[in-house]
Amino acid sequence: MNRPEYLVIITGLSGSGKSYVQSTLEDLGFYCCDNLPIELIEPFLEEVASHEKATRVGIVVDVRTHDFATIFPNFYRERIQKLVPNVVLIFLEATDEVLARRYSETRRPHPLAHDLPILEAIQSERAALTEVKSLANMVLDTSQFSVHELKAEVMRRFGLPGVETVMLVTIITFGFKYSLPYSLDLLFDVRFLPNPHFIDALRPKTGLDPEVIAYLAAQPAYETFYGKLRDFVTYLLPEYRKEMKSYLTIGIGCTGGKHRSVALGQRLGHDLEALGYNVEIVHRDCKR
Repeated sequence: MNRPEYLVIITGLSGSGKSYVQSTLEDLGFYCCDNLPIELIEPFLEEVASHEKATRVGIVVDVRTHDFATIFPNFYRERIQKLVPNVVLIFLEATDEVLARRYSETRRPHPLAHDLPILEAIQSERAALTEVKSLANMVLDTSQFSVHELKAEVMRRFGLPGVETVMLVTIITFGFKYSLPYSLDLLFDVRFLPNPHFIDALRPKTGLDPEVIAYLAAQPAYETFYGKLRDFVTYLLPEYRKEMKSYLTIGIGCTGGKHRSVALGQRLGHDLEALGYNVEIVHRDCKR
């Protein structure tokens, strides 16, 4: 049977953060699958082993699989550890009180709750998974972890030496009259600047054209505003990196999304690229 070079199996108590560990491994280049039935693990490993870029694999398995607590321990010892020598089993847990609070906040049902109060369901799962936990290479108690701290811990343990995840900064320029872009992290309104639309020679052009750029550069507020914008964004980006943010979306809007926002967004994108950031620039309404 073909097998991946490196396998991480994520399990543990419901609500302990398994999905966050999976998403972090995906950010690190792992090929991951959530809630995989035990009988499908071997076919899955054989399938992904044929993929050139799937040498590092992550699987989430837990009590959502029928009879998981009784079937998995022997399957792990007799099959997985023999098939994939480089396998790591992570067991995530948290205190009863923290798990109960997380379920209360999300309003999701515990997989074992059915007719049980939430604390009894948590304690029942904890007792059932005692043997699974004993097999783990790593036990993480996430009670005191924020989402960002958990992500940082996984990256520290499983990131390749010398390789860091790169935050993608997307700059979207747009026209307010065509609605806001979806899911912005930062939004800047530049409609206070004089509008080139009212200059006949500039109306058909865009913020990518030298004539429009020169017109804006001649406005008294333009350079002052851009300097403050650049300083503000470059101050924030390292702070977002500390929070392990993989994607940051910046919206810059003017009335029609054709002149002012485009010129500023393009300039900001180029300056951020020069500082080493991974930048994507999208001029959503430029051609309207």
